[in-house]
Amino acid sequence: MERLSILGAGTMGHSIALSAAWSSQDVTVYGINDQDLENADKSLAHKLQVMTDNDLFDENEAKDIRKRIRFTTSIEQAVKDATFILEVVPEVLELKKKLYKQLETLVDPSVVIASNTSGFKPSLLAADMEHLNRFIVAHFWNPGHLIPLVEVVNGKHTDQKTTDRTVALLKAMNKKPILLNKELPGFIGNRLQYALFREAQTLLDAGAASKEDIDAAVTYSIGRRLPVTGPLMTADMGGLDVFSAISNYLFEDLANDQRSGETLTGLVEQQKLGDKSGEGFYSWEPEVSEQVNRKREQTLIQFLKNDLEQEGLK
Repeated sequence: MERLSILGAGTMGHSIALSAAWSSQDVTVYGINDQDLENADKSLAHKLQVMTDNDLFDENEAKDIRKRIRFTTSIEQAVKDATFILEVVPEVLELKKKLYKQLETLVDPSVVIASNTSGFKPSLLAADMEHLNRFIVAHFWNPGHLIPLVEVVNGKHTDQKTTDRTVALLKAMNKKPILLNKELPGFIGNRLQYALFREAQTLLDAGAASKEDIDAAVTYSIGRRLPVTGPLMTADMGGLDVFSAISNYLFEDLANDQRSGETLTGLVEQQKLGDKSGEGFYSWEPEVSEQVNRKREQTLIQFLKNDLEQEGLK
């Protein structure tokens, strides 16, 4: 079993630590200061309580999970005994590259260094590293403790042993790793997500439908199918001749914008940034935010419980 250290105690860092500890692994989490760790600890306690309330585990197991997570503000202590390091710091290229150079002075060349980046190519991130073979991307999806998918992306110099160790660790955490054969900006998940988002923006800007109806078109149709069949399997089930014919006449009319749409650009310029600012496409009063976030969390928990039951883990 790998000895895991997570560098970054924010939203993703402590959530990933929760996943590791839930699978009986000890994990060390590095935060930049005491306040950073205090915030992470409070968020962790809240998540554990929600999961306990939803019967994912009982109070005793929740306590055991918490005991397996150690917090520190010393990066040296965080990586001292690590065999696998996962970087979960902000998406700032130079910040990440500086951290990797520091890590190479602290750990043995056999230690895997992985990044949770959501879009940077691994070869770009590792460009200044000495031991390129041990670097890899392991992109967890938010919320990291509830979403099973992790995108594993090799760099040009990542060796097979690093890939195998990464996939093995993720499977031990009961995650669903997928391996990219090529380095692509945005990897797989975000490319699919933003293709849908681009079309949604175009429909809204064109006045084709209200924002509520555009969202409803997803949540009450393809959103119901996608948990069971992805787009390629869905096409198989519907008939490839049908999907090919529709592709041939529809693709020409689909959005191909190279920048954000007019409505989105205007909202950002007005600092209407969505949930975090109180207004975006929708109005986000505190009670609305709490209700929607709770509903999404409950839905993801139910999916996770279904997965565990199907795999005989619950």
